[in-house]
Amino acid sequence: MRAISELELECLKLGIPIKTRHNEVAPAQFEVAPIFEEASVAVDHNLLTMDVLHKVAHRHNLRVLYHEKPFKGVNGSGKHCNWALSTDRGENLLDPTVRPETNFRFVIFLLAVLRALQEHAPLLRVAISSSSNEHRLGAQEAPPAIISAFLGDQLNEVLNAIEENRPIKNFSVPQFQTIKVGGTVLDVKVAALPHITRDLTDRNRTSPFAFTGNKFEFRAVGSKQSPSFPVTVLNCAVTSAINEIVGELRTQMGSKSSPSEEDKLAVIRKYIKLTRDVRFEGDNYSAEWVEEAARRGLPNIKSAPEAFTYLIKDKHMNMLTTDTGIFSQGELMSRYHILNERYAKDIIIEAETLKTIVGQQILPAAFEYRKTLAESAAALKVVGVEAEPEVRILNELTPQVVTLQNRYESLAKAVAKLIDEESEDSNKHAQAAYDNVAPVIAAVRDAADALETSVADKFWPLPKYTELLLTI
Repeated sequence: MRAISELELECLKLGIPIKTRHNEVAPAQFEVAPIFEEASVAVDHNLLTMDVLHKVAHRHNLRVLYHEKPFKGVNGSGKHCNWALSTDRGENLLDPTVRPETNFRFVIFLLAVLRALQEHAPLLRVAISSSSNEHRLGAQEAPPAIISAFLGDQLNEVLNAIEENRPIKNFSVPQFQTIKVGGTVLDVKVAALPHITRDLTDRNRTSPFAFTGNKFEFRAVGSKQSPSFPVTVLNCAVTSAINEIVGELRTQMGSKSSPSEEDKLAVIRKYIKLTRDVRFEGDNYSAEWVEEAARRGLPNIKSAPEAFTYLIKDKHMNMLTTDTGIFSQGELMSRYHILNERYAKDIIIEAETLKTIVGQQILPAAFEYRKTLAESAAALKVVGVEAEPEVRILNELTPQVVTLQNRYESLAKAVAKLIDEESEDSNKHAQAAYDNVAPVIAAVRDAADALETSVADKFWPLPKYTELLLTI
Protein backbone atom coordinates (compact mmCIF):
# COMPACT_ATOMS: atom_id res chain seq x y z
CA MET A 1 0.00 0.00 0.00
CA ARG A 2 2.97 2.33 0.55
CA ALA A 3 3.92 1.86 -3.09
CA ILE A 4 0.39 2.59 -4.33
CA SER A 5 0.10 5.66 -2.09
CA GLU A 6 3.41 6.92 -3.45
CA LEU A 7 2.18 6.28 -6.99
CA GLU A 8 -0.90 8.41 -6.35
CA LEU A 9 1.24 11.25 -5.01
CA GLU A 10 3.63 11.11 -7.96
CA CYS A 11 0.72 11.06 -10.42
CA LEU A 12 -0.90 14.08 -8.79
CA LYS A 13 2.40 15.95 -9.12
CA LEU A 14 2.26 15.27 -12.86
CA GLY A 15 -1.37 16.31 -13.20
CA ILE A 16 -2.71 12.78 -13.61
CA PRO A 17 -6.13 12.69 -11.90
CA ILE A 18 -5.91 9.31 -10.19
CA LYS A 19 -9.11 8.87 -8.17
CA THR A 20 -9.80 5.21 -7.32
CA ARG A 21 -7.63 2.34 -6.13
CA HIS A 22 -8.60 -1.08 -4.86
CA ASN A 23 -7.61 -4.73 -4.74
CA GLU A 24 -8.51 -6.86 -7.73
CA VAL A 25 -9.41 -10.55 -7.96
CA ALA A 26 -5.94 -12.08 -8.26
CA PRO A 27 -3.44 -12.14 -5.36
CA ALA A 28 -1.21 -9.05 -5.34
CA GLN A 29 -3.34 -7.50 -8.11
CA PHE A 30 -4.54 -3.91 -7.86
CA GLU A 31 -6.48 -1.44 -9.97
CA VAL A 32 -6.25 2.32 -10.23
CA ALA A 33 -8.65 4.53 -12.16
CA PRO A 34 -8.44 8.21 -13.16
CA ILE A 35 -11.13 10.80 -13.62
CA PHE A 36 -12.26 11.01 -17.26
CA GLU A 37 -10.37 13.27 -19.66
CA GLU A 38 -10.28 13.96 -23.37
CA ALA A 39 -9.03 10.87 -25.17
CA SER A 40 -5.63 12.18 -26.29
CA VAL A 41 -4.79 13.46 -22.80
CA ALA A 42 -6.14 10.31 -21.14
CA VAL A 43 -3.95 8.08 -23.32
CA ASP A 44 -0.85 10.16 -22.55
CA HIS A 45 -1.63 10.00 -18.84
CA ASN A 46 -2.21 6.26 -19.04
CA LEU A 47 1.24 5.64 -20.51
CA LEU A 48 2.83 8.07 -18.07
CA THR A 49 1.16 6.26 -15.18
CA MET A 50 2.69 2.99 -16.35
CA ASP A 51 6.15 4.54 -16.37
CA VAL A 52 5.70 6.12 -12.93
CA LEU A 53 4.36 2.86 -11.49
CA HIS A 54 7.39 0.96 -12.76
CA LYS A 55 9.76 3.43 -11.10
CA VAL A 56 7.85 3.58 -7.82
CA ALA A 57 7.66 -0.21 -7.59
CA HIS A 58 11.41 -0.45 -8.11
CA ARG A 59 11.97 1.89 -5.16
CA HIS A 60 9.92 -0.50 -3.00
CA ASN A 61 11.70 -3.65 -4.22
CA LEU A 62 8.59 -4.70 -6.14
CA ARG A 63 8.05 -5.62 -9.76
CA VAL A 64 5.07 -4.49 -11.84
CA LEU A 65 3.86 -7.11 -14.31
CA TYR A 66 2.17 -5.62 -17.36
CA HIS A 67 1.80 -8.97 -19.13
CA GLU A 68 -1.89 -9.67 -19.69
CA LYS A 69 -1.70 -13.19 -18.27
CA PRO A 70 1.48 -13.67 -16.23
CA PHE A 71 0.11 -16.66 -14.28
CA LYS A 72 -1.90 -19.46 -15.82
CA GLY A 73 -5.17 -20.14 -14.01
CA VAL A 74 -5.10 -16.76 -12.24
CA ASN A 75 -6.99 -13.66 -13.40
CA GLY A 76 -5.03 -11.59 -15.88
CA SER A 77 -4.79 -7.84 -16.31
CA GLY A 78 -6.28 -5.37 -18.75
CA LYS A 79 -7.37 -1.81 -19.29
CA HIS A 80 -11.08 -1.09 -19.11
CA CYS A 81 -11.44 1.67 -21.66
CA ASN A 82 -14.38 3.84 -20.61
CA TRP A 83 -15.47 5.80 -23.65
CA ALA A 84 -18.09 8.46 -24.35
CA LEU A 85 -18.82 11.35 -26.72
CA SER A 86 -19.37 14.97 -25.78
CA THR A 87 -19.98 18.29 -27.45
CA ASP A 88 -17.35 21.03 -27.51
CA ARG A 89 -19.09 22.40 -24.41
CA GLY A 90 -18.75 19.19 -22.46
CA GLU A 91 -22.31 17.85 -22.84
CA ASN A 92 -22.23 14.07 -22.73
CA LEU A 93 -24.00 12.78 -25.83
CA LEU A 94 -24.41 9.35 -24.22
CA ASP A 95 -26.26 10.64 -21.17
CA PRO A 96 -29.73 9.01 -21.31
CA THR A 97 -31.26 11.71 -19.07
CA VAL A 98 -34.46 11.01 -17.15
CA ARG A 99 -36.52 10.14 -20.24
CA PRO A 100 -34.23 8.50 -22.83
CA GLU A 101 -37.24 7.49 -24.96
CA THR A 102 -37.84 11.15 -25.86
CA ASN A 103 -34.16 12.15 -25.96
CA PHE A 104 -33.70 11.53 -29.68
CA ARG A 105 -30.18 12.96 -29.67
CA PHE A 106 -29.09 10.34 -27.16
CA VAL A 107 -30.87 7.54 -29.02
CA ILE A 108 -29.27 8.50 -32.34
CA PHE A 109 -25.76 8.56 -30.89
CA LEU A 110 -26.42 5.29 -29.07
CA LEU A 111 -27.47 3.73 -32.36
CA ALA A 112 -24.39 5.16 -34.05
CA VAL A 113 -22.20 3.26 -31.58
CA LEU A 114 -24.17 0.07 -32.16
CA ARG A 115 -23.91 0.56 -35.92
CA ALA A 116 -20.15 1.03 -35.57
CA LEU A 117 -19.89 -2.28 -33.70
CA GLN A 118 -22.08 -4.02 -36.21
CA GLU A 119 -20.09 -2.82 -39.23
CA HIS A 120 -16.55 -2.74 -37.85
CA ALA A 121 -16.33 -5.13 -34.89
CA PRO A 122 -13.36 -6.94 -36.51
CA LEU A 123 -11.36 -3.70 -36.30
CA LEU A 124 -11.87 -3.59 -32.53
CA ARG A 125 -10.63 -7.18 -32.43
CA VAL A 126 -7.55 -6.09 -34.39
CA ALA A 127 -6.95 -3.17 -32.06
CA ILE A 128 -6.61 -5.35 -28.96
CA SER A 129 -4.87 -8.37 -30.50
CA SER A 130 -1.41 -9.50 -29.41
CA SER A 131 0.29 -12.74 -28.46
CA SER A 132 0.14 -11.88 -24.76
CA ASN A 133 -3.45 -10.61 -24.70
CA GLU A 134 -4.60 -13.85 -26.32
CA HIS A 135 -3.82 -15.65 -23.06
CA ARG A 136 -6.39 -13.46 -21.31
CA LEU A 137 -9.11 -12.89 -23.90
CA GLY A 138 -12.02 -15.25 -23.61
CA ALA A 139 -10.72 -16.65 -20.32
CA GLN A 140 -13.64 -15.51 -18.13
CA GLU A 141 -12.25 -11.98 -18.18
CA ALA A 142 -12.68 -10.20 -21.50
CA PRO A 143 -14.39 -12.16 -24.26
CA PRO A 144 -13.46 -10.44 -27.53
CA ALA A 145 -13.82 -13.05 -30.27
CA ILE A 146 -17.47 -12.07 -30.75
CA ILE A 147 -18.03 -8.35 -30.23
CA SER A 148 -21.49 -7.51 -28.90
CA ALA A 149 -22.97 -4.67 -26.87
CA PHE A 150 -24.77 -4.91 -23.54
CA LEU A 151 -27.28 -2.12 -22.91
CA GLY A 152 -29.25 -3.31 -19.90
CA ASP A 153 -32.98 -3.82 -19.39
CA GLN A 154 -34.00 -0.17 -19.47
CA LEU A 155 -32.26 0.86 -22.69
CA ASN A 156 -33.34 -2.32 -24.44
CA GLU A 157 -36.90 -1.56 -23.41
CA VAL A 158 -36.52 2.00 -24.72
CA LEU A 159 -35.32 0.79 -28.13
CA ASN A 160 -37.97 -1.95 -28.31
CA ALA A 161 -40.76 0.46 -27.35
CA ILE A 162 -39.69 2.99 -29.98
CA GLU A 163 -39.45 0.30 -32.64
CA GLU A 164 -42.87 -1.12 -31.74
CA ASN A 165 -44.42 2.36 -31.30
CA ARG A 166 -45.76 1.60 -27.82
CA PRO A 167 -45.42 3.13 -24.34
CA ILE A 168 -42.25 2.31 -22.46
CA LYS A 169 -42.36 0.10 -19.41
CA ASN A 170 -41.93 2.20 -16.26
CA PHE A 171 -38.76 1.22 -14.41
CA SER A 172 -39.20 3.93 -11.79
CA VAL A 173 -42.24 2.53 -9.94
CA PRO A 174 -41.10 1.57 -6.42
CA GLN A 175 -41.58 -2.09 -5.65
CA PHE A 176 -41.82 -2.78 -1.92
CA GLN A 177 -41.34 -6.30 -0.62
CA THR A 178 -42.98 -7.89 2.39
CA ILE A 179 -41.87 -10.78 4.57
CA LYS A 180 -44.34 -13.33 5.95
CA VAL A 181 -43.51 -14.80 9.36
CA GLY A 182 -45.89 -17.21 11.08
CA GLY A 183 -48.93 -15.95 9.21
CA THR A 184 -48.24 -12.29 9.97
CA VAL A 185 -46.99 -9.71 7.50
CA LEU A 186 -44.07 -7.41 8.20
CA ASP A 187 -43.99 -4.38 5.94
CA VAL A 188 -40.32 -3.50 5.26
CA LYS A 189 -41.05 0.07 4.11
CA VAL A 190 -39.07 2.50 6.24
CA ALA A 191 -40.02 6.13 5.66
CA ALA A 192 -36.87 7.50 7.31
CA LEU A 193 -34.51 5.86 4.81
CA PRO A 194 -33.79 7.51 1.44
CA HIS A 195 -34.49 5.77 -1.86
CA ILE A 196 -31.53 3.78 -3.16
CA THR A 197 -30.90 4.19 -6.88
CA ARG A 198 -30.25 0.95 -8.72
CA ASP A 199 -28.18 1.09 -11.90
CA LEU A 200 -30.18 -0.59 -14.66
CA THR A 201 -27.28 -0.84 -17.12
CA ASP A 202 -24.08 -2.52 -15.97
CA ARG A 203 -25.36 -5.96 -14.99
CA ASN A 204 -23.27 -8.12 -17.33
CA ARG A 205 -19.57 -8.46 -16.59
CA THR A 206 -19.15 -10.95 -19.44
CA SER A 207 -19.83 -8.35 -22.14
CA PRO A 208 -16.84 -7.01 -24.09
CA PHE A 209 -18.63 -3.70 -24.76
CA ALA A 210 -21.10 -2.67 -22.08
CA PHE A 211 -23.10 0.50 -21.55
CA THR A 212 -22.42 1.72 -18.02
CA GLY A 213 -24.74 4.60 -17.20
CA ASN A 214 -23.48 7.34 -19.54
CA LYS A 215 -20.59 5.69 -21.38
CA PHE A 216 -19.43 2.42 -22.87
CA GLU A 217 -16.75 0.23 -21.33
CA PHE A 218 -14.47 -1.62 -23.77
CA ARG A 219 -13.04 -4.35 -21.56
CA ALA A 220 -10.67 -6.18 -23.89
CA VAL A 221 -7.77 -3.68 -24.13
CA GLY A 222 -4.50 -5.29 -23.02
CA SER A 223 -2.72 -4.17 -19.87
CA LYS A 224 0.60 -3.45 -21.57
CA GLN A 225 -0.66 -1.85 -24.76
CA SER A 226 -1.30 1.78 -25.50
CA PRO A 227 -5.03 2.55 -25.61
CA SER A 228 -4.40 4.96 -28.50
CA PHE A 229 -5.05 2.53 -31.36
CA PRO A 230 -8.23 0.97 -29.86
CA VAL A 231 -9.64 4.42 -29.09
CA THR A 232 -8.74 5.77 -32.52
CA VAL A 233 -10.34 2.80 -34.27
CA LEU A 234 -13.48 3.16 -32.15
CA ASN A 235 -13.66 6.90 -32.85
CA CYS A 236 -13.32 6.29 -36.59
CA ALA A 237 -15.98 3.58 -36.65
CA VAL A 238 -18.46 5.73 -34.72
CA THR A 239 -17.68 8.76 -36.90
CA SER A 240 -18.45 6.71 -40.00
CA ALA A 241 -21.72 5.50 -38.45
CA ILE A 242 -22.72 9.04 -37.48
CA ASN A 243 -22.08 10.23 -41.05
CA GLU A 244 -24.22 7.37 -42.34
CA ILE A 245 -27.12 8.19 -40.00
CA VAL A 246 -26.86 11.91 -40.77
CA GLY A 247 -27.11 11.05 -44.46
CA GLU A 248 -30.25 9.02 -43.77
CA LEU A 249 -31.74 11.95 -41.84
CA ARG A 250 -31.02 14.34 -44.70
CA THR A 251 -32.68 11.97 -47.16
CA GLN A 252 -35.67 11.47 -44.86
CA MET A 253 -36.25 15.21 -44.27
CA GLY A 254 -36.04 16.04 -47.97
CA SER A 255 -36.28 19.76 -48.67
CA LYS A 256 -37.28 20.71 -45.11
CA SER A 257 -34.91 23.02 -43.21
CA SER A 258 -34.73 20.59 -40.28
CA PRO A 259 -35.97 17.06 -39.61
CA SER A 260 -39.36 16.66 -37.99
CA GLU A 261 -40.03 14.30 -35.09
CA GLU A 262 -41.50 11.82 -37.57
CA ASP A 263 -38.33 12.01 -39.69
CA LYS A 264 -36.17 11.30 -36.66
CA LEU A 265 -38.35 8.40 -35.54
CA ALA A 266 -38.30 6.87 -39.00
CA VAL A 267 -34.50 6.84 -39.08
CA ILE A 268 -34.26 5.72 -35.45
CA ARG A 269 -36.60 2.76 -36.08
CA LYS A 270 -34.60 1.79 -39.14
CA TYR A 271 -31.33 1.64 -37.20
CA ILE A 272 -32.89 -0.09 -34.22
CA LYS A 273 -33.82 -2.91 -36.60
CA LEU A 274 -30.44 -2.85 -38.35
CA THR A 275 -28.45 -3.05 -35.12
CA ARG A 276 -30.62 -5.52 -33.21
CA ASP A 277 -28.24 -8.43 -33.85
CA VAL A 278 -25.28 -6.75 -32.14
CA ARG A 279 -27.20 -6.32 -28.87
CA PHE A 280 -26.80 -9.21 -26.44
CA GLU A 281 -27.77 -9.36 -22.77
CA GLY A 282 -26.78 -12.96 -21.99
CA ASP A 283 -23.63 -14.87 -21.02
CA ASN A 284 -20.86 -14.12 -23.50
CA TYR A 285 -18.88 -17.14 -22.24
CA SER A 286 -21.55 -19.67 -23.11
CA ALA A 287 -21.43 -22.11 -26.02
CA GLU A 288 -25.03 -21.15 -26.77
CA TRP A 289 -23.94 -17.58 -27.52
CA VAL A 290 -21.37 -18.83 -30.05
CA GLU A 291 -24.15 -20.65 -31.89
CA GLU A 292 -26.56 -17.73 -31.58
CA ALA A 293 -23.93 -15.25 -32.81
CA ALA A 294 -23.34 -17.44 -35.86
CA ARG A 295 -27.06 -17.36 -36.62
CA ARG A 296 -26.96 -13.56 -36.33
CA GLY A 297 -24.01 -13.36 -38.71
CA LEU A 298 -21.61 -11.85 -36.17
CA PRO A 299 -17.91 -12.57 -36.84
CA ASN A 300 -16.15 -14.98 -34.46
CA ILE A 301 -12.44 -14.18 -34.81
CA LYS A 302 -10.52 -16.70 -32.73
CA SER A 303 -6.89 -15.68 -33.25
CA ALA A 304 -4.80 -12.55 -33.57
CA PRO A 305 -3.35 -13.46 -36.99
CA GLU A 306 -6.87 -13.95 -38.32
CA ALA A 307 -7.90 -10.61 -36.85
CA PHE A 308 -4.97 -8.79 -38.48
CA THR A 309 -6.27 -9.64 -41.95
CA TYR A 310 -9.36 -7.50 -41.38
CA LEU A 311 -7.24 -4.36 -41.11
CA ILE A 312 -6.55 -4.43 -44.85
CA LYS A 313 -9.96 -5.61 -46.07
CA ASP A 314 -11.52 -3.02 -48.37
CA LYS A 315 -14.55 -2.32 -46.18
CA HIS A 316 -12.52 -1.44 -43.10
CA MET A 317 -9.58 0.16 -44.92
CA ASN A 318 -11.92 2.48 -46.83
CA MET A 319 -13.61 3.54 -43.59
CA LEU A 320 -10.27 4.35 -41.93
CA THR A 321 -8.86 6.14 -44.97
CA THR A 322 -11.42 7.52 -47.42
CA ASP A 323 -14.46 7.90 -45.12
CA THR A 324 -12.74 9.42 -42.08
CA GLY A 325 -9.32 10.43 -43.42
CA ILE A 326 -7.56 9.45 -40.19
CA PHE A 327 -5.16 6.90 -41.66
CA SER A 328 -3.42 6.58 -45.00
CA GLN A 329 -3.38 3.31 -46.90
CA GLY A 330 0.39 3.11 -46.48
CA GLU A 331 0.11 3.55 -42.72
CA LEU A 332 -2.43 0.76 -42.44
CA MET A 333 -0.25 -1.58 -44.50
CA SER A 334 2.68 -0.73 -42.24
CA ARG A 335 0.62 -1.45 -39.12
CA TYR A 336 -0.57 -4.71 -40.66
CA HIS A 337 2.97 -5.97 -41.26
CA ILE A 338 4.22 -4.75 -37.87
CA LEU A 339 1.38 -6.46 -36.01
CA ASN A 340 2.05 -9.75 -37.79
CA GLU A 341 5.83 -9.58 -37.41
CA ARG A 342 5.61 -8.69 -33.75
CA TYR A 343 3.20 -11.54 -33.11
CA ALA A 344 5.52 -14.11 -34.73
CA LYS A 345 8.60 -12.71 -33.00
CA ASP A 346 6.88 -12.72 -29.60
CA ILE A 347 5.97 -16.39 -30.06
CA ILE A 348 9.54 -17.21 -31.12
CA ILE A 349 10.99 -15.38 -28.10
CA GLU A 350 8.60 -17.18 -25.75
CA ALA A 351 9.48 -20.53 -27.32
CA GLU A 352 13.22 -19.93 -27.11
CA THR A 353 12.90 -18.76 -23.51
CA LEU A 354 10.88 -21.83 -22.61
CA LYS A 355 13.47 -24.06 -24.28
CA THR A 356 16.18 -22.52 -22.11
CA ILE A 357 14.18 -22.88 -18.90
CA VAL A 358 13.21 -26.49 -19.57
CA GLY A 359 16.55 -27.62 -21.00
CA GLN A 360 18.82 -25.90 -18.52
CA GLN A 361 16.74 -25.84 -15.34
CA ILE A 362 13.68 -28.08 -15.18
CA LEU A 363 14.94 -31.27 -16.86
CA PRO A 364 18.31 -31.18 -15.02
CA ALA A 365 16.41 -30.76 -11.74
CA ALA A 366 14.21 -33.75 -12.59
CA PHE A 367 17.27 -35.81 -13.54
CA GLU A 368 18.94 -34.93 -10.25
CA TYR A 369 15.86 -35.90 -8.27
CA ARG A 370 15.59 -39.21 -10.14
CA LYS A 371 19.27 -39.87 -9.45
CA THR A 372 18.78 -39.16 -5.73
CA LEU A 373 15.78 -41.49 -5.59
CA ALA A 374 17.66 -44.25 -7.46
CA GLU A 375 20.72 -43.94 -5.23
CA SER A 376 18.54 -43.96 -2.13
CA ALA A 377 16.65 -47.05 -3.30
CA ALA A 378 19.88 -48.86 -4.16
CA ALA A 379 21.44 -48.01 -0.79
CA LEU A 380 18.37 -49.23 1.07
CA LYS A 381 18.41 -52.54 -0.78
CA VAL A 382 22.09 -53.05 0.11
CA VAL A 383 21.29 -52.89 3.82
CA GLY A 384 18.18 -55.04 3.37
CA VAL A 385 15.56 -52.28 3.84
CA GLU A 386 12.43 -52.15 1.70
CA ALA A 387 12.80 -49.39 -0.93
CA GLU A 388 9.26 -49.64 -2.32
CA PRO A 389 8.26 -45.99 -1.53
CA GLU A 390 11.30 -44.61 -3.39
CA VAL A 391 10.80 -47.00 -6.30
CA ARG A 392 7.11 -46.11 -6.55
CA ILE A 393 7.87 -42.38 -6.75
CA LEU A 394 10.62 -43.09 -9.28
CA ASN A 395 8.23 -45.11 -11.44
CA GLU A 396 5.63 -42.31 -11.33
CA LEU A 397 8.21 -39.64 -12.04
CA THR A 398 9.92 -41.27 -15.00
CA PRO A 399 6.97 -41.12 -17.47
CA GLN A 400 6.48 -37.44 -16.60
CA VAL A 401 10.14 -36.71 -17.33
CA VAL A 402 9.92 -38.61 -20.61
CA THR A 403 6.79 -36.67 -21.61
CA LEU A 404 8.43 -33.33 -20.89
CA GLN A 405 11.60 -34.30 -22.73
CA ASN A 406 9.64 -35.41 -25.79
CA ARG A 407 7.61 -32.21 -25.85
CA TYR A 408 10.77 -30.16 -25.31
CA GLU A 409 12.29 -31.76 -28.39
CA SER A 410 9.10 -31.14 -30.36
CA LEU A 411 9.23 -27.49 -29.34
CA ALA A 412 12.84 -27.19 -30.50
CA LYS A 413 11.89 -28.61 -33.90
CA ALA A 414 8.76 -26.47 -34.23
CA VAL A 415 10.47 -23.17 -33.45
CA ALA A 416 13.46 -24.02 -35.68
CA LYS A 417 11.06 -24.72 -38.54
CA LEU A 418 9.20 -21.48 -37.92
CA ILE A 419 12.44 -19.50 -38.03
CA ASP A 420 13.72 -21.30 -41.15
CA GLU A 421 10.45 -20.87 -43.01
CA GLU A 422 10.02 -17.15 -42.41
CA SER A 423 7.91 -15.90 -45.28
CA GLU A 424 7.61 -12.59 -47.05
CA ASP A 425 3.94 -12.97 -46.23
CA SER A 426 4.00 -11.71 -42.66
CA ASN A 427 0.49 -12.94 -41.90
CA LYS A 428 1.33 -16.44 -43.10
CA HIS A 429 4.31 -16.45 -40.73
CA ALA A 430 2.18 -15.21 -37.81
CA GLN A 431 -0.48 -17.81 -38.55
CA ALA A 432 2.19 -20.53 -38.59
CA ALA A 433 3.35 -19.35 -35.17
CA TYR A 434 -0.21 -19.56 -33.88
CA ASP A 435 -0.95 -22.95 -35.46
CA ASN A 436 2.35 -24.79 -35.05
CA VAL A 437 4.34 -23.29 -32.17
CA ALA A 438 1.88 -21.81 -29.66
CA PRO A 439 0.15 -25.20 -29.06
CA VAL A 440 3.52 -26.88 -28.48
CA ILE A 441 4.45 -24.16 -25.98
CA ALA A 442 1.21 -24.88 -24.11
CA ALA A 443 1.91 -28.64 -24.18
CA VAL A 444 5.41 -28.16 -22.76
CA ARG A 445 3.97 -25.91 -20.07
CA ASP A 446 1.40 -28.57 -19.08
CA ALA A 447 4.09 -31.26 -18.83
CA ALA A 448 6.32 -28.99 -16.74
CA ASP A 449 3.40 -28.11 -14.44
CA ALA A 450 2.69 -31.80 -13.89
CA LEU A 451 6.34 -32.48 -13.13
CA GLU A 452 6.46 -29.60 -10.65
CA THR A 453 3.99 -31.43 -8.39
CA SER A 454 6.21 -34.55 -8.37
CA VAL A 455 9.72 -33.14 -7.92
CA ALA A 456 10.76 -32.39 -4.34
CA ASP A 457 10.78 -28.69 -3.52
CA LYS A 458 14.50 -28.60 -2.71
CA PHE A 459 15.30 -29.70 -6.27
CA TRP A 460 12.85 -27.40 -8.08
CA PRO A 461 14.81 -24.41 -9.45
CA LEU A 462 11.99 -21.92 -9.97
CA PRO A 463 9.72 -19.98 -7.59
CA LYS A 464 6.27 -21.47 -7.12
CA TYR A 465 2.92 -19.64 -7.17
CA THR A 466 2.77 -19.50 -3.39
CA GLU A 467 6.14 -17.76 -3.26
CA LEU A 468 5.32 -15.35 -6.08
CA LEU A 469 1.77 -14.39 -5.20
CA LEU A 470 1.13 -14.97 -1.52
CA THR A 471 4.13 -13.30 0.08
CA ILE A 472 3.28 -9.66 -0.74
